[in-house]
Amino acid sequence: MISIITITYNAERWLERTMRSVLAQTCKDYEYLIVDGGSKDGTVDIVKRLEPEFDGRLRWKSEPDNGLYDAMNKGLARAQGDFVWYVNAGDEIYGSETLAHIVAAAKDDTDIVYGKACIVNAEGVKVSEHHKVTPPNLQRKHLLNGLVVSHQAIVVRKSISKPYDTHYSITADYNWVIEAVSASRKNAYLDEYVCNFLTEGVSAKRRKQAWKERFLIMRKQFGLCATLWAHFLIVLKYPFSIKY
Repeated sequence: MISIITITYNAERWLERTMRSVLAQTCKDYEYLIVDGGSKDGTVDIVKRLEPEFDGRLRWKSEPDNGLYDAMNKGLARAQGDFVWYVNAGDEIYGSETLAHIVAAAKDDTDIVYGKACIVNAEGVKVSEHHKVTPPNLQRKHLLNGLVVSHQAIVVRKSISKPYDTHYSITADYNWVIEAVSASRKNAYLDEYVCNFLTEGVSAKRRKQAWKERFLIMRKQFGLCATLWAHFLIVLKYPFSIKY
């Protein structure tokens, strides 16, 4: 079973399309967890309205948290499935057969199933593919190039999923993916879109903070020399990369 986890906070603009993408799945071998941070808008009303359509597969809770990654840790702790998949408010499962393809790929010796992400804007229109090239043979070393697989496009066996390190305020998902790939016995690649990933752009201030955090994570995970060399290559490629 797959535990699909959605983190929300004041997400009434986005949440219904996320929930509808889960409801659209032909495969029903999932539980759906919504972790809301005590929204003050109509988010909880949307959850209550759609809850009966999940036939008991939906569990949710709304309470204050200490930020995105604290909420993700709550979802991880509550998950009862064999695998966890974060599809946050505004993101969508790509097609109605996507979950069926993931379940089919999740063999007994497979710890990670991953695919490609389609970047969409606020209107749900495709902007681009994920800005990194997703390798078909994902290995730890590939993550020296950054988050080469979108966090919304990776499904991880719960038994190897560590809690998110909340010392990082923006890029704890990068650290989490590195640790998952490091612990994985086998990774299965789906050569298809598995999610629509909503982006509203990143402010210059947050981009600077993200770079700083990624550097610290890479130094911890790969060592200083490898990190410096990787950043040298990233800087060379940056003018030609896609920003979102």
